[in-house]
Amino acid sequence: MAGTVFTRCVGRTLLSLSGAKSIRIRGADRHYWTTLRSSTALTSGRAALLLGLPALSCLTYEAYHRVQSSAVVHALQKEEVLEQADYLYSCTETEKLYQLLLQYKDSDNAEFLWRLARASRDLSLLPDTAGEQKKQLMFEAFEYAKKALEKDDNCFAAHKWYAVCLSDVGDYEGVKVKIGNSYIIRKHLERAVELNPKDATSLHILGYWCFAFAELPWYQRKVAAVIFSSPPVSTYDEALEFFLKAEEVDPNFYSKNLLMLGKTYMAMKDNPKALLWLTKAKDYPAHTLEDKEVHKEAVDLLKKLK
Repeated sequence: MAGTVFTRCVGRTLLSLSGAKSIRIRGADRHYWTTLRSSTALTSGRAALLLGLPALSCLTYEAYHRVQSSAVVHALQKEEVLEQADYLYSCTETEKLYQLLLQYKDSDNAEFLWRLARASRDLSLLPDTAGEQKKQLMFEAFEYAKKALEKDDNCFAAHKWYAVCLSDVGDYEGVKVKIGNSYIIRKHLERAVELNPKDATSLHILGYWCFAFAELPWYQRKVAAVIFSSPPVSTYDEALEFFLKAEEVDPNFYSKNLLMLGKTYMAMKDNPKALLWLTKAKDYPAHTLEDKEVHKEAVDLLKKLK
């Protein structure tokens, strides 16, 4: 019986990032627009040309100029595709975004790959996505995130989406694997924050990770201890720190962060602050299905405080 209860809890714990009510994880990503990195593009093109100098020595100046211009145009096209991808994401055009990025699934560029991982995951979460297709897309997303990380270990978004997608595939691999993955998930989220301290989404997910393990009942901790000698642990104080930091770097970026602040203060018996943040969650403009779910939960929790 205890094992069954713990299994149910783990499904809710470890970020609960898959399923119809999962964290959509838009938040700060709404504002993740790609800027034209012309200096980088030019440098990259120049470096590639320098490697081929012996072959270039017999070219006329016009031919050399055409090759150099081609490299710059290619870089510009890449930036334009990323701009288009970010625009489609901001408009929640999930299927169009997926089809656009799927053309770059064999790319060596982490910027394409982590976006494709995110798009694959978002597509899997659409209400009309069938069970088997959902699973396939989840695993596809993980592979793209993994590849993005292999291509650029210093890309904060690659670390973030690797963590999210690892949690998703864990839902299909059993409780023991999912608990074991939780350590890896936290490590990559912390690395994402280290690389980009201003990414509110990574901070929010870290807070959610902490909250999930902080609210784990003592008897479920005992069951976890049977599987792992040192199961993941955290506190509401630690969760609160991440949620507040996320709000500090990007105020009102995500309705779920407001809700989690209210829930954390409730767990800490600080009702005045719980009331403040739950009211903010309730009043947040409901643009998405998740916003509507947050509104409903906030209203229900506010009733308990009155």
